[in-house]
Order: sequence, then structure tokens, then C-alpha cells
Amino acid sequence: MSVKIEIFDTTLRDGTQGEGMNLSVEDKIRIAQRLDDFGVDFIEGGWPGSNPKDIAFFQRAKQIPFKHARITAFGSTRHAKNPVESDPNLRAMLDSETEVVTIFGKSWDMHVINALRVELPENLAMIQDSIRFLKENGRFVIYDAEHFFDGFKNNRDYALQTLEAASIAGADRIVLCDTNGGCLPHEISEITQAAKAKASCAIGIHTHNDSGCAEANALAAVRAGATHVQGTFNGFGERCGNSDLSIVIPNLMLKMGCEVVSEEQLRDLHNLSFYISELANVPLRRNQPYVGTSAFAHKGGIHVSAIQRDARTYEHIDPRKVGNQQRVLVSELSGQSNIFYRAEAMGIHLDKSTPVARAILDKVKQLENVGYFFEAADASLELLIRKELGQYKPFFERVAYRVLIDRHQGGLWSEATVRIKVGDEILFMAGDGDGPVNALDTALRKALENHYPRLSEVRLNDFKVRIIDSGRGTAAMIRVLIESSDGEHEWITLGVSENIIEASWNALVDSIEYKLLLDEK
Repeated sequence: MSVKIEIFDTTLRDGTQGEGMNLSVEDKIRIAQRLDDFGVDFIEGGWPGSNPKDIAFFQRAKQIPFKHARITAFGSTRHAKNPVESDPNLRAMLDSETEVVTIFGKSWDMHVINALRVELPENLAMIQDSIRFLKENGRFVIYDAEHFFDGFKNNRDYALQTLEAASIAGADRIVLCDTNGGCLPHEISEITQAAKAKASCAIGIHTHNDSGCAEANALAAVRAGATHVQGTFNGFGERCGNSDLSIVIPNLMLKMGCEVVSEEQLRDLHNLSFYISELANVPLRRNQPYVGTSAFAHKGGIHVSAIQRDARTYEHIDPRKVGNQQRVLVSELSGQSNIFYRAEAMGIHLDKSTPVARAILDKVKQLENVGYFFEAADASLELLIRKELGQYKPFFERVAYRVLIDRHQGGLWSEATVRIKVGDEILFMAGDGDGPVNALDTALRKALENHYPRLSEVRLNDFKVRIIDSGRGTAAMIRVLIESSDGEHEWITLGVSENIIEASWNALVDSIEYKLLLDEK
């Protein structure tokens, strides 16, 4: 009988501590919803007592009916000088109103003495008091034993005492953390077995990648009896990152026979990984195991000849199991197998055997080859599909635009002019703004507002720029993602060009067109 492994995602908390990683509240909400769809069991949303963004996330999350995942607030044990009932950190966790809370405490005696500056027995009391208080307030409590493996190696008896304190207080899960990421798999396995004997609840594992072993260490812990695995998608996290769930999950399911998510959900792994990468604006490594674009790519010669006869010769799994695809680089063979599923989700039925379906696939392949990425921009994808099917009536035509940027004593100033055709009428309008995109947005809306007054509802929520082929310097292709909303719907559009203004203009026009399409539905 296969073992059920719980997945605890901390991309939205631990992952955001990585260098260059920054997520807005809306980004975090979108990612949480995708993680829920994927079948993640726990989603750690942040530390509600640490910053306004995390507080806002938990307020928003309360309004969303998650289907499977349990949203989790994070924090520490009480401060040594605080009574547990009035500790600000614990109060903030309760105020977040999540069913599940995760708290961390010290396992390494060196940390207790040098960092917390308390006596070893007091640290045990802090752990026990905090967990008991949270349990008395009706919370499901996950206890993260910070630096447990280093603590165990330094003072085995005391590290195990911290776990006993958590068990006595009623922790629902006890998670062993390789916080410094310096352990090797054989150490993780041996220490996890010793810890499991002292815990009265399920044991979990939380690893970092400072020795390049985060995923191997997580799997070693599972083999030693852990049934709860924490990590981040794409390995985002501080220093060298966390254990990468996009690697751990398929290894658990396809290599170790564990029960994690459904086979159908696993087929969304590739898209989910890229989606999170796009919203984080952090490029995903092409050679990322399982989900990278090069994970099942083959380049000429004997390899290509062999896989054409039997893909198992050079592929350790069928890439379709994780939503990826085989690529032969010499002929750039690539497919878009998910396009039909996503079209159905938009209410558009595509018959794979028709020429128009083939034309749509060819169009998507052509655009993605130059830098488009439709997984994170469903609105642009829907416009493309409807245009190819002849199901889209243009609301306006672009004639021309111009952008001026001027520096004066007050700072930078941008002005844009647009020429738009609506029916037989040519409209010319100017607008200014804080930057060129803002100026273009202002001019475009002013030109169209008499014909489409509901455009006043649209707000630009986020704007992301990605350099696609950085090796070309200033001639590199640019991808722009624009997130918009009208108070009822939210959508993302994209544009790609060697010119950042042109890429922004294309994404902006798609956003306006999609709003007008929504109003017609």
C-alpha cells in the first residue's frame, strides 16, 4: 500500500526571502489558487506579524473558498519575556484566522544560548507554552524544529527534548528543519529515524539547498518515515533556496510510489512551475529537472535516432506525466498539448482534426518561439484563439502611436498620442502620465471612452518586464505582462518585442480588447 505524503508549500513565505524574489498580494493570491488546484495540502501565506503585505494576504485569503489546501500563518514561539497570552506574534497569528498555524522554535543549544540568550529549560517552556496556547485556541499546529539536524549533531539529547516538549504540548505535526542546508542524505535519514521515535505525531521535513542536497535530503527523510514535506516551487528561497517541490513531488510519485496528488494534477506540474516563475519575474532554469524546457530536449545524432525508436532510451519518464514535452532541437519540434484543454475552459470547443485547430497550434508555437508565454496570460491566449476562429469582431483598429519622454526641473514627464479607428471614424488623442505606458494607457482610454464608457472601470494592477534573450544586450527581446482588473474580473495580457514600448503597447491593447470582450459576454 502506498504512503500518503502531505505537501506543505512555503513559496509565498520562505520562497519570497530569496534574492530578487518579490510578490505582490495579488501575485500571492493567484499562486495560492493555482497551488490549491494542484492539490497542495498546506499553503504557508506569510508571517502576519511581520509586514502589511502578509496581513493583507490573509485578509484576502479569507474571502476565497479554497477547495483542498489549508492556508497557514507562520510565526515564532513566544518571546522569552512575554506571557503567552499577550505575545504580539502569537496574537497576530490568531488574528489571521487561519485554521492552521506554523511556529518555529530553537532546537540547537548554541542558538538558544547565543541567539535567544535564554537558559535551555526556558526554551523548552517557550515551545511548550506557545503550542499549548495555540491548541487551546482551536488551531491545527505545525511545529518547525529550526536547525534540528545541526542541533542534533551538537547536542543530541537536548534536540530530542525540544521535540518531546512539542509533542507534550499537542503539536499536530513536527517538522525537522535543515535550516542551514548543510546535511547530507545519510545524515538526514539516520537523524530522522531517531527523531521519529520521540515524536507522538507525524514527522515532517524542511530542507535547504546549501549543499546541493535539498531534494535528496527530503526524499531520504521520507524513506526514514517522514510523511509531511515542506518546500517551495522552483526551489525559491534564501541563499541557495529551499527544496524544490517541482522535483520532489514527481520523485515521490513516479520513483517512490507515494500518494501525493492525482495523476491529472501531476500533469499540470510543468505549467504550474512556469506560472509561478512568470509571476515572480524570476527566470526558470531551462535544465530544471522535470519542468524545464530542456528537461526532455534532445539535440541530433544518436540520441534523436534512438528516441524516435523508443523514447525510453534517453528519457527516464514519459514527459507527459508532468505536463512537459519531448523536444528535438535540430528541428525545433514542440507541441502545445494543453491548448485544447484551456480552450475548452474558455468555452471554446476545438476539434483537433480541423485545419483551423492546426493553424492555432502553429500560431502559438510560432509566437512562443519568439518569446510569448501564454500560460501566464490567458486573456491574450483567448483573444488569439478567437481571432483565428473568426469569433472575434475588432472593437477598434490601431493606426499609429507616438511616445515622448522629457526631463525638466520637476523630473521625467511622458506624453503619448494615439490614432485609433472605430468604425469609419479616425480618433486622435493625447495623454500624459508618470511613464510611457501610463501615458499610452491614458491616451488610448480617452480616445475610446465615448464609444466604450465602461473602460473607466479598468485598472492596471501590475506591470512586469522580462528580458528573454539577455545575451543580445540592448537588442534582446522583451516580454511584458500587464495585469488588469475591472472590480469583477482580473486578467493578464502580454506583448513581446525588441522594443519595450512596443511590447508594452501590445500588452496594453490586448488588455483593453479583453475588457471589451468581457462586456459583450
